Amino acid sequence: QVHVVESGGDLVQAGGSLRLSCAASGIIFSFKSMAWYRQAPGKQREMVATITTRHITNYADSAKGRFTISRDNAKNTVYLQMNTLKPEDTGVYYCNTLSPDTWGQGTQVTVSS
Repeated sequence: QVHVVESGGDLVQAGGSLRLSCAASGIIFSFKSMAWYRQAPGKQREMVATITTRHITNYADSAKGRFTISRDNAKNTVYLQMNTLKPEDTGVYYCNTLSPDTWGQGTQVTVSS
């Protein structure tokens, strides 16, 4: 099973940027598509961005044009560059495979207006 450690979350002002990182283990990382998820306060966890083994990316409508997902297979790490942050981006961000069974602790992103 995958073990992930997310980092990079912080308190930022609207319009700012953050780069999240996720170190994964317990899987053959280069064989797995990966995703970033977000759980906003009082809401269900939702998928924000995905990246395949061939680096093909896909984004939720809310993330398009502002977020960029990338991966470094040599480091077993997936990243999420977030620009032009909005208060509605606030939440706990998690990374995982596309079929998660266990979750890491996530990293908190708070965007102030």
